[in-house]
Amino acid sequence: MDLSTRHALEAAVQRLLRPLVRLLLRHAVPFAAFERLAKQVYVDVAMNEFSLDGKRATQSRASILTGLTRKDVQRIVGEAPLPPSDTAERHNRATRVITAWVRDPDFLAPDGRPDILPLEGEGSFALLVKRYSGDMPPRAVLDELLRVGAVRRHDDGGIEALAPAYVPQQGAREKLAILGADVADLISTIAHNLEHGVEDPRFQRKVMYQSIPADALPAFRAQSAREAQALLEKLDGWLAAHDDDLPGDDAAGARPRARVGVGIHYFEEPLAAARPPGDMT
Repeated sequence: MDLSTRHALEAAVQRLLRPLVRLLLRHAVPFAAFERLAKQVYVDVAMNEFSLDGKRATQSRASILTGLTRKDVQRIVGEAPLPPSDTAERHNRATRVITAWVRDPDFLAPDGRPDILPLEGEGSFALLVKRYSGDMPPRAVLDELLRVGAVRRHDDGGIEALAPAYVPQQGAREKLAILGADVADLISTIAHNLEHGVEDPRFQRKVMYQSIPADALPAFRAQSAREAQALLEKLDGWLAAHDDDLPGDDAAGARPRARVGVGIHYFEEPLAAARPPGDMT
């Protein structure tokens, strides 16, 4: 890597770390904890993703790649891994249920919006879960959606979807899981385009203007959310039609598969107030 590229990479890392460090400090995570996590990831990636001849890297090679001492690498390799989290799987199952609720005509009201469903019976929440979430117990899925504020239950037992997508309104663990997954996906796409963008580009674009009046933002927030949601629902329909992992699909696992998706996010930040001409205070 030439010096100018190295400087550009370091500047990019500094910029992407700022919102992450801001989040860590708000949650009272000190630098020592961040350093420990960074060392663990450095060693894990060096050992498992920078192999030679298809073999797992040695601790000595990991030490050379990461710049950590062999003692550090040996200690990290010997540490017990964190227990696996089921947050990603629960998120995936909950997402399937909510997006199917928006799309499948069996669960829509006459006006085309997600219907309020009974828990059991024909056209019920239980049937929705069975159709789109495999062997997950309907009450477990319902408890999860209630816990994160994605649905509400009426006094008569009817279950109402509160949004056209699984966006947890509560539950810090779910929101932090989305942080880890979505940011990692974006960085992976940019890294792929840096290495293979000429022959195999992956779509990664944004639209941004630097000086939009603040009073125009609510209208743009609403329009961008509405049009982005419509696009995502259209793409979700295509992916659902090609999904191998639905209940009853005997072909699942019989051919190579991949995790694939498209992410859209809105962003804004205030600009510093302009000073009047000649104001030196």
